[in-house]
Amino acid sequence: MMLERGDGGGSGELESRESIPRESASRESIPRESPARESPAREPTVREPLWRDVVGEVLREERQARERTLQDVADVARISMPYLSEIERGRKEASSEVLAAATRALGISMTELLVRIQRRLVDYERAAVAATPVPIANVPAAAATVAAAAASAAATRGVQNRATLCLVA
Repeated sequence: MMLERGDGGGSGELESRESIPRESASRESIPRESPARESPAREPTVREPLWRDVVGEVLREERQARERTLQDVADVARISMPYLSEIERGRKEASSEVLAAATRALGISMTELLVRIQRRLVDYERAAVAATPVPIANVPAAAATVAAAAASAAATRGVQNRATLCLVA
């Protein structure tokens, strides 16, 4: 039996642990729930694509457009078919040597591959910007920016028309 100092009015007496009421001991051992916290509201974000995902998409589209099989391209490029499949699915990062071999096997240049990747990334960025909500306070400024961009684009094409902005609340 363990003895502890009690609060016996400063007498310095030792008491047994058994004299401590069980209720207080059991209350201390019960885990307390933390107060519910509300997570801050987050605006939805569009995930920026990974480089390996875009490289894989472009390689797969090119291979399928040429009606080539994974095995055929892998054999010509002298890389394993499972590895090429993982590259196309965005599971592996391909080295520049592997990309050069794959593009040669597909009959395109590295420059063409990079141009297609760049176009794809621009498309993703435009989609992300279009999906980003505009705070109500910024709607007039956003409308003016869109109207100016539309007018500028029309002027460069030699077309005169009105830019219409439709806002949905």
